[in-house]
Amino acid sequence: MTDTVYTGRPHSAMEAARRAKRFGWWYFTEHYLRQMRRYGWPIIVSDIGQPLLYLIAMGIGLGKLVDASSGTVESVAYLTFVAPALLVSISVQSSATELTYPVMSGFNWQRYYFAPHAGPLAAWHVSFGHLLAVAFRFVLQAAITTSLMWLFGYNFAATWPLLLIIGPLAGLAFGAPLQAYAATLKTEGTEFSTIQRFVVMPLFLFSGTFFPLSVMPAYLQWIGWLSPIWHGAELARFAAYGKEISGWLLAVHVAFLAACIGVGIVAAARSYSKRLTS
Repeated sequence: MTDTVYTGRPHSAMEAARRAKRFGWWYFTEHYLRQMRRYGWPIIVSDIGQPLLYLIAMGIGLGKLVDASSGTVESVAYLTFVAPALLVSISVQSSATELTYPVMSGFNWQRYYFAPHAGPLAAWHVSFGHLLAVAFRFVLQAAITTSLMWLFGYNFAATWPLLLIIGPLAGLAFGAPLQAYAATLKTEGTEFSTIQRFVVMPLFLFSGTFFPLSVMPAYLQWIGWLSPIWHGAELARFAAYGKEISGWLLAVHVAFLAACIGVGIVAAARSYSKRLTS
């Protein structure tokens, strides 16, 4: 639509409808990003403060104790080991915030989903546009965390730019199915707080974030295999410092995250369609 603004020549009704059918998902992404600018400074402060505190507390505070007692974790310093997992965990935690109450707000409180859908945008345009807008925040978070890692003297491998993709992928792998679920809820109850306490936090603690998954009891290791945080953290460690991972396991990590995202996108489109047409 920017060419209309710059030239002053409006599109015909047929051309506008054709563009909306083709690019409606991007129109809603742009609309939602403009909404996010209203609380842009709190987002930036949070996206800087959260990884900074994590790196100080876990990477340096706890890291000094671990390095002094055991020397290394998986043959690297503790900060080297834990920082990529923290990058992934931050994206997943943010997805549990951005794709729960804001989704309910779009249906119940501010109802900003209905006007675009009453126009030319399809339900999947709205659901995917919201998800994509949130993904831009995940990219920002990954960039900030990577920059802080560099300031802390992190010794990156040549593949470090992949962190800017892996972090958002992990966030979307958890967030897309959560968005689909949130769209099915018609009233605010305890569902979102329950997810934070009994899903997000256990995944954060038991997905190999602070220690290798292999040191956990065998009866708890299944949590990691079902967790986007563990799959994302292993990929992030591979990208950040070149952790040795077999080719088949790398494929499993990528396939798991991609499958979660794909299933979530399809389920969200169906949930949004049902809610917006009911």
